[in-house]
Amino acid sequence: MLTHAGVKVGGNKPWDIQVIDQRFFRAVLTRGSLGLGEAYLRGWWTCNDLEELSCRLIRSGLYKASLLVPVAVAANFVHAIVNQQSKEKALRVAVQHYSLGNDIFLSFLGRYRNYSCGYFLDTDDLDVAQGQKLEKVCRLLDLRPGDRVLDVGGGWGEFARYAATRHGCHVTSVNIADEQIKFAKEYCNGASVEVRKCDYRDLTGRFDKIVVMAMLTHVGYKNYRNFMEIMHRCLEPGGVMLVESVGSHKSVKDCEPWINRYIFPGGMLPSLKQLDGAIAGLFSRKLLDEFGSSYVHTLRAWNRNFVQAWPALQHRYDDRVRLMFEYFFQTVAGAFRAGYLLHWHILLQKAEQVADR
Repeated sequence: MLTHAGVKVGGNKPWDIQVIDQRFFRAVLTRGSLGLGEAYLRGWWTCNDLEELSCRLIRSGLYKASLLVPVAVAANFVHAIVNQQSKEKALRVAVQHYSLGNDIFLSFLGRYRNYSCGYFLDTDDLDVAQGQKLEKVCRLLDLRPGDRVLDVGGGWGEFARYAATRHGCHVTSVNIADEQIKFAKEYCNGASVEVRKCDYRDLTGRFDKIVVMAMLTHVGYKNYRNFMEIMHRCLEPGGVMLVESVGSHKSVKDCEPWINRYIFPGGMLPSLKQLDGAIAGLFSRKLLDEFGSSYVHTLRAWNRNFVQAWPALQHRYDDRVRLMFEYFFQTVAGAFRAGYLLHWHILLQKAEQVADR
């Protein structure tokens, strides 16, 4: 099977798989991509170039075949029936991933505490790229002094602080992850920023501009329309909203099994078809910019930073945490390289009249 991807078990290429424990084979054949990732965390196999391996598995079609194993099919069935991003279930990712420990995330994010794609235009430097991305977002929103800006899923407060201090805006940053909220309140102290613990479904107030950065994947396809209706209600007439999100070529109802279990529980990648249906009568799309190639560079930089920082972290975290992040960064970079994943800036303007769906 691996021959179709140009991959060998025990081969001498950097992307070849080196099996350490024979249980690797059963794990992969019975659990697909979930088994592959779990076997890596258990130390049953290794590879010198996980990014290239991931890219080859996806381009060859083996990844799609892995989603036909019973475990993946059953998960897809459940996700089609159950709302994986209800208010209660949405807390899973906040507890499991975003509250893992601020020191881990801040060790690899760089100067800007921005857990999303940088904008690598004429630079190879992560900090420069993240600064360019933040300024690009502000420019697309046409931020002006005095603007009331809503930052949905505000993370560690980087965009809120940037918009408030560089562009004179008042920013309301909402989040449900306690560790991030605690950090953001301290980080934004003295700036015109209000950090709230608030699920988007409980939002109140009116705003001139809205930014949704790296958060839409935590909304889920069953909730896209409700999300857009709430954003429409909160936005002043003629206001604009910028969505930055990883996306999919096709409409899906579940998350990649390993990512779902170990990184983003319940996460789902939106398609343009799904988003266009969700905004119908509420917003008009003014801009679509795809820059997934920048995410390859972002993930590589995060991985380098994480590897360098690990000696200072290893006394507080199990080695599985190291393997988890390294596997995550490199395999997702491979998925972007293979063209399987997209990354968008989508600028939406509030429609004056709400049409029937």
